[in-house]
Parts: sequence; C-alpha cells; structure tokens
Amino acid sequence: MQETYIQDKTFDKNDLLTKGEYENCIFNSCNFADTDLSEFKFIDCTFNGCNFSLAKLNKTAFRDVKFKDCKMLGLRFDTCNEFGLSFSFDGCQLNHSSFFKTKIKKTIFKNSQLQETDFAETDLTSAVFDNCNLTQAVFDHTTLEKADFRTSYNYSIDPEINRIKKAKFSILGVSGLLDKYDIDIEK
Repeated sequence: MQETYIQDKTFDKNDLLTKGEYENCIFNSCNFADTDLSEFKFIDCTFNGCNFSLAKLNKTAFRDVKFKDCKMLGLRFDTCNEFGLSFSFDGCQLNHSSFFKTKIKKTIFKNSQLQETDFAETDLTSAVFDNCNLTQAVFDHTTLEKADFRTSYNYSIDPEINRIKKAKFSILGVSGLLDKYDIDIEK
C-alpha cells in the first residue's frame, strides 16, 4: 500500500488527514482531539491554534515542528518516534502531558502552560522555558544542563536528583530549587 506524501499544503479547520508524511505544511485551527495520529510523519510543519488533546501519538514523527497557540492536554510525547524528534511550543497548553525519557535538547517552550507535565528522565539540555507555568511539573533524574528557567515560574526542581549544571534561574525562582526543604523564604 502506498503511503500518502503531502508537501507545501495548508490545512484548515475541518480538513481530514490520511496517514502519511506531511512536509512543510501549515495546519490552522484543526481539531485532532482524541484522534489517532499514530505513525503519521510531520516534517517542518507549523500548527496554529490546533487542538491535539488526548490524541494518540504512537510512533508519530515530529521533526522541526512548530506548535503555536495549540491545546495539547494529556499528550504522550514519550510514545513518539524518537528519530529526529524536535519541536517548539509557543502559547500552548501542555498540561498533563508526558515527555518521559525523551531526548529533546534545545527545545523551546514559550508562554506555555506545563502544569503537571512529566519531564522525568528527559534530556532537556539547553532547553528554554520562557515565561512558562510549571506548577507540579515533574523533574526526576532529568538532564537540565544549560537549560534556561529565568522567566518561568512555579517550578520545583530538586538539584540533588536532577542534572542542573550551568542551568539559568532568576533570583526570584531560586526558591523552586529549595522546595524539598520546606523552608520559608521571604521576599
């Protein structure tokens, strides 16, 4: 069976996708909620205002993909195709999603909600968290070397069980590195 290959196309709201490879495509306001996107390939694509909540991503390939203002609740990025996995998020809701054990160095998370997101054992070397809400996000044996948290907030990161060498934090955010000690820090 021939796999679908689509290049340089723009998809809007109700356009249906068939399993295949999409390269340099733009998706505007598409609803993929509860959709099975397993084994789809997205290369150099941009998603604007799309809803991916609870979509299945088994072996889905995301290579150099940009997500802008997308609703992406409860996604399992840890089941994606690992080969070339790379994306950026701007203005996205990623609450309750999982990046468990993924290697996503240099990923940019900007103006995004990452509440209760699982980053356990994730390689986030040189990742940027720009103005992100990380309430109850899980950092457990996570590689955060050279990661930038200076403008993000509500994170709790244990320096004893995570690798944070050369990571950047603001003075206001340093309390998020001391949470486990249950101490009061006055501002």
